[in-house]
Amino acid sequence: MRVFAMIVLIILTACQADNDETSRTVEMYNDSDDMIGTAKLTEAEGGVNVKLKLEGLEPGYHGIHVHEYPKCDAPDFKTAGNHLNPTGKQHGLMHPEGAHLGDLPNLEADSGGLVDAELMLPEATLLDGKKSLLNGEGTALIIHEGQDDGVSQPGGNSGARVACGLIAKDEKKTSETPTDPTNFNEEQEK
Repeated sequence: MRVFAMIVLIILTACQADNDETSRTVEMYNDSDDMIGTAKLTEAEGGVNVKLKLEGLEPGYHGIHVHEYPKCDAPDFKTAGNHLNPTGKQHGLMHPEGAHLGDLPNLEADSGGLVDAELMLPEATLLDGKKSLLNGEGTALIIHEGQDDGVSQPGGNSGARVACGLIAKDEKKTSETPTDPTNFNEEQEK
């Protein structure tokens, strides 16, 4: 009987390992395609915890949302689509018929443009399910230029999209490193 129980336990563990991702680090890029920091997503009780470490934002409050497609084409990031909303609710954490699954509280950049914040994305998950951030090919995390008012449709009147990061199932990693423009310029002068 013990052997049978061990076999069942091994099979259940193996089946669960397919999408048992409980954390992921998302690199955030501005509209000039410069990396401005990271967002660490961690599966938590009741949702996904989002720990942000960013620089280079305008001081003040910024709307931040998970959008429906894992695409971050600069300069406007519109390829990310609309806010993630698998349950068909209205936009806004303060809306009586809201909020979108992708709606997060505003984040604040200090006077130097730095952000060190922790936010919660309630009801979302990194695991399988209707409310997974990794359904399909994944999603994108977008930061806006202004504060989300929490009720305006369809996106909180938070202005242009100024930063984006991919929350993709299959991240496209490259072994290429960026070129040093200084070296390139020196070679051109020769």
